[in-house]
Amino acid sequence: MSEKRSAPIGFRPSAEELEIIRTKMKQVGMRNRGAYLRKMALDGYCVNIDMSDIREIARLLRICSNNLNQYARIANTTGTVYKAEIKDLQKRLDEIWDLTKKVMEMLAVIT
Repeated sequence: MSEKRSAPIGFRPSAEELEIIRTKMKQVGMRNRGAYLRKMALDGYCVNIDMSDIREIARLLRICSNNLNQYARIANTTGTVYKAEIKDLQKRLDEIWDLTKKVMEMLAVIT
C-alpha cells in the first residue's frame, strides 16, 4: 500500500483479550501489534511458515550445482566423467526431490 494510513480504527481489549492477542502474535512470530491486527482484520489469519526445509533444499541445490560445474570442467578438460560422480549427483538430486515433495505436502495443508 503506497497510500498513507490516515483512518484510525481502535478498540479496547480486556486484559485477558490482550494476553490472547500477544500469545497469538508470538505463535506466528509477529512483534508489531498494528501489523498483526491489520493482517487479521484484512485477511482473517496470519501464518508462520517454518522455512528450515526450504533452506535445506537451497543448500542441497547449491552443493549439486557446484558439483555439476566441477564435473563439467573435468569433462571439458579430460573428456570423461566417472560413473561414481554421476551416481553421487543423482543421489543428491533424489534427496532434493524427496525434500521438495515433503515441503509441497506441508504447504498444501495451509490452503
